[in-house]
Amino acid sequence: MPLERLAPGLFVLLWSTGWIVAKYAAPHADPLTFLDIRYATAAVVLSLFIAFSGASLPRTAAGWTHAIISGVFLHGIYLGGVWWAISEGLPSSVSGLIAALQPLLTAAIAPFAVGERLRPSQFLGIGLGFAGLAIAIVPGLATLDPEQLRGEILPLCINVVSMVSVVIGTLYQKRFLQQGDLRSIAMLQYVGALLFTLPLTLLVEEMRVDFTLEFVIALAWSVFGLSIVSIALLLYLIRRGQVSRAASLIYLVPPAVAIQSWLYFDEPLTLPMAIGTVVVVTGVWLTSRRTRPPV
Repeated sequence: MPLERLAPGLFVLLWSTGWIVAKYAAPHADPLTFLDIRYATAAVVLSLFIAFSGASLPRTAAGWTHAIISGVFLHGIYLGGVWWAISEGLPSSVSGLIAALQPLLTAAIAPFAVGERLRPSQFLGIGLGFAGLAIAIVPGLATLDPEQLRGEILPLCINVVSMVSVVIGTLYQKRFLQQGDLRSIAMLQYVGALLFTLPLTLLVEEMRVDFTLEFVIALAWSVFGLSIVSIALLLYLIRRGQVSRAASLIYLVPPAVAIQSWLYFDEPLTLPMAIGTVVVVTGVWLTSRRTRPPV
């Protein structure tokens, strides 16, 4: 089966486990500290692979700079925000649903950033996506007292900021990194992510790490399953399609994350969450679906 057909489904399967790993790893390491180790390990592994495979590094300073900057947005801010929010108690299913808004915001910004035109169905899809998120999370927030609400709002807002960051990173990648070896670009992106998160780690965390079997399993999966294989697939999908469609399969992630969160962590599958997920999925499908050109 050609990679172009296999990559989307494999990407969704791998990508959806990211939220599960974040919650699984939370008791064993501070979130930014874990990500520092993950980025550094992924960069070293990719550097070795580049050395043995003969992959070419960017030949200009601009190429290095663009790869590093895109890594700050795609990994540093994005994963840093998601992992911190989940470590602060934000349900993995809610975080995954917020991530599903990525293609909607990407499509909304794309006309201004790269000149893509939106269809009427895409405008409708964008509206449905944000409405679905409100349906999913507002009922739960309404039951909290003011002190609990304050505790929930900050992780929620940080997760939204992280979603905006990956949108910026996707558009930046589309504009400045259409050429070059994907292996080298991915390695430099992890360098950029580490340059961003390490100072924050030193500033706000105690750098707690419990070197348990669970930590090793979470790190191994994060590095090889997520940081290398799934990110390589994402970069491949971005390069192959229009920017507003590159993240289209994110619409399958919320149900996958919600089901895994229920199975592994007993997070409740409430009726508003289910309805909101369906509405978000519908909105993303309308935004991302391909249309046949007029005959």
